[in-house]
This record gives sequence, structure tokens and C-alpha cells, in this order.
Amino acid sequence: SASELAKWAESFDYLLSDKIGIDLFKDFLHSEFSEENLEFWLACEQYKTSKSSKLASTAQKIYSDFVAAQAPKEINLDSKTRATTISNLTCPTRHCFQDAQKRVQALMEKDSYPRFIESDIYQRAVLRAQSM
Repeated sequence: SASELAKWAESFDYLLSDKIGIDLFKDFLHSEFSEENLEFWLACEQYKTSKSSKLASTAQKIYSDFVAAQAPKEINLDSKTRATTISNLTCPTRHCFQDAQKRVQALMEKDSYPRFIESDIYQRAVLRAQSM
């Protein structure tokens, strides 16, 4: 609805809590060739709800996909956050990606999110919702 779309423009957290909002944001990031940040964030959200028996293997997959140097979807982390994350992987808990996820979320909120709100993708969605 138009009111839902308006809320996405008010709060990045609200956008990330809405499945349709995430899908639209992902389309926008794909158009900018920068969807790895959102994919990492979503992988971390899913990781937090993983079964205990799957934590180690899932953590390793997230590491190899996003955190490792030259990873296929390598995210941009400062050296301290990357080192902390790698250290956390020696004994994975549900929170081992917490710092990295917060950094990536802050980066998306500061960088990609404002461009998304101004983008044709978002503006067309608003117009479609208003005409319903």
C-alpha cells in the first residue's frame, strides 16, 4: 500500500522488516551491482535462527561467500571488523557476525538506502501503489 511504501522512506529498519520492501531494495541494489551487502545481511538474519547443529557449517559458508578475501560476493569491511569476525568463527555462536552485520547495515543505510528512495524503482512502486 502507499502508506507502507511511505514508511520505507521514513525508516531503513522498517524497509528491512518488510519482505516486499527487501525484494524491491534488492532489485535496486542489483541494478547498481551491489546486492552483496543485502545478501550478507539476509544470510546473517537467517543464520541467527539456524539449528545449533548447523551453526558451524552455515558460518563457514557465510565466511567463504562474503567475508573471505576474494570471496565471490566479498563485502567491504574494515580490517578490525573483519579480524573480529574471523576470530569469532573459531567457535561460532549465533552472534559471530553481529559486528559485521551492523557495519554492513550502517553502510547500506548511509549509502544505498538514500539512492534507493530517490530511484525510479522506488518512485514507480509508489506511483503504482497510489493508483490502486
